[in-house]
Amino acid sequence: MRAFVFPGQGSQKVGMGRELADASPIAREVFEEVDEALSQKLSALMFEGPEDQLTLTENAQPAIMANAIATLRVLEQEGGLSIAEKGDCVAGHSLGEYTALCAVGGFSLADTARLLKLRGQAMQAAVPVGIGAMCALLGADVEKAQALADAAAEGQICTVANDNDPTQVVLSGHREAIERAVAMVKDHGIKRGALLPVSAPFHCPLMQPAADAMAEALGKTPVQALRLPVYANVTATMVSDPAEEQRLLVEQVCGRVRWRESVIAMKAAGVEHCVELGGKVLGPMIGRTVEDVTVASVVTMADIEALAKEL
Repeated sequence: MRAFVFPGQGSQKVGMGRELADASPIAREVFEEVDEALSQKLSALMFEGPEDQLTLTENAQPAIMANAIATLRVLEQEGGLSIAEKGDCVAGHSLGEYTALCAVGGFSLADTARLLKLRGQAMQAAVPVGIGAMCALLGADVEKAQALADAAAEGQICTVANDNDPTQVVLSGHREAIERAVAMVKDHGIKRGALLPVSAPFHCPLMQPAADAMAEALGKTPVQALRLPVYANVTATMVSDPAEEQRLLVEQVCGRVRWRESVIAMKAAGVEHCVELGGKVLGPMIGRTVEDVTVASVVTMADIEALAKEL
């Protein structure tokens, strides 16, 4: 069995998608359609920067999605493949779950771009800058991370936001609590804690205003039948019903990204191969989580051609 997986925030960089756009009219169409849907030249920001503008959540989220969908469309149309025939399921990390839904026909490309732009804006607006923070814990499993979060909270919000793999967990919450957590890592047998360069505390209860905004937006966005099932971040289970997936995307704003558990669930279901489209972030996490699952990370035209041959 094969899973196609889609990266989340942090995988953006200036120059992303440019080689695809230069080499393929199909990729160019994707970037043009996203630019049109958002009424902004997002593609110019992706190809040329500036980096501080690309890193803004409201730009990074649709940019990462557009890059992954362009990669997929080139693979499908120039490689003569269909994700529905070559894959058994899809999954995405945080915003990548929207990309996954677009990839399997749940949302149109234009709607996905608009939803992610709004999601970025709503997440940014939910908490005033400086109030919240996130940190990555390296050499921590989810139990150690939870114990640290509980100890650092002191009545504030401090919670596990991303359970990425057995050695990497992200905490999110009030800045003071997150800073206390970073200072206390050694006491909890955790190798290292580092504040993340993010503008808001994602995937924690402080994001409730953003969840409300997404509930309203998702409620107005048409969703179609899914060509492949999706592993949902908040449940780490396989979902085939588009209406249920819409509901879970609302929960996902404040909920934990259960990536490690999703990977374990995919392997338990029989997945032996993963293809990461548009990034090289999830592959290493998958490798640290399960054995005997091969991962291909597909970013360049050469990667696409190699995968097309293999499939």
